[in-house]
Amino acid sequence: MGQEYYVYKDRKKLRCGYTTGSCAAGAAKAAAWMLLTGEIPRTVTLDTPKGVKLELSVEEAVIAAKEASCGVRKDGGDDADVTDGMLIFASVVRQSGPGVRITGGPGIGRITRKGLDQAPGRYAINRIPRKMIREAVEQVMEDTGYEGGLLVTVSAPDGERIAAGTFNPSLGITGGISILGTSGIVEPMSERALTETIALEMRMHEAAGNRYCMVTPGNYGLHFIKETLRLDLRYAVKCSNFIGDTIDMAPAYHMEGILLAGHLGKLVKLGAGIMNTHSRYGDGRMEILTVCALQAGADTGLLRAVMDCAATEEAVSVLKTAGILEPVMNILLDKIEYHLKRRVFQDVKIGAVVFSNKHGLLGMTKDAGKLIECIRKESKYYG
Repeated sequence: MGQEYYVYKDRKKLRCGYTTGSCAAGAAKAAAWMLLTGEIPRTVTLDTPKGVKLELSVEEAVIAAKEASCGVRKDGGDDADVTDGMLIFASVVRQSGPGVRITGGPGIGRITRKGLDQAPGRYAINRIPRKMIREAVEQVMEDTGYEGGLLVTVSAPDGERIAAGTFNPSLGITGGISILGTSGIVEPMSERALTETIALEMRMHEAAGNRYCMVTPGNYGLHFIKETLRLDLRYAVKCSNFIGDTIDMAPAYHMEGILLAGHLGKLVKLGAGIMNTHSRYGDGRMEILTVCALQAGADTGLLRAVMDCAATEEAVSVLKTAGILEPVMNILLDKIEYHLKRRVFQDVKIGAVVFSNKHGLLGMTKDAGKLIECIRKESKYYG
């Protein structure tokens, strides 16, 4: 990687890696050099948009009569993902027209939906990586005095299998991985990557003309939306712990309404205005439920029993046995609604649906029912 590049997060020194875009650009640069000079380099240098110079090892280099190809191995640094360690290949051939043309090969996904970086039908090689590939290859052409054209084909032999562990299938990218990266460098900041993915999904809803969307922290919520609410999952956005950030994005993508659906274990935190539900930012699940139980008239023994629960499912069972689950949930939902409406812009309607895996639907805020109907009408899906 040349000189190691680090960032500091939570008082830890973390090593950066480089993106699939950098791998593709490095492989393309090396393959172009091989084709035009007949020489196989051991490494290739690459200037990234971040300003970090990479020195990338060249692997599986092959020079044929009219084509050269090689691979560069992805390195995610201390923020490794499912693409870490995979080889990204580029093959280069001469073409009759001038300039550099870029396309995809096996293992590179194709776009099937609007709102992504590339248009439907194109290979999922994003704008910045395309620019990096083009500039890297043009540098080789200039250095060697070559004035013709070159065709670069990016591929990832194991890409289709690996893509199954990414967001690609839900984003409408089929057949392989995406070639990504805006800086060329992978910084160990998973939170940023997640919020960028959420923003991407929101943008896709806007591009599809959707005025409403459903937001849920994870797979439990997706299952509940499909099986219990009977709503179209194409309107759903997974937000992980970033509920507040997702709400903040809604006006930018012209959403008129958001329906939040989630397990009590996550959404109970909204009752105290905790909009990032990761435990590092605050827990208070039992404290919030205990306060709601107090307001519902629970006695000291029941309050202690709720506080002693290890999980919200257990607390629901305790409250149900005591016969005050419904009033406790009503109080909690009022608190959730208050904090959601404080967070959201006034021109965006918002509602929440809270459920338990064991006990099913626990309740919904006042506007949730209206939003469910709006989503049903817009999607023309009634289950």
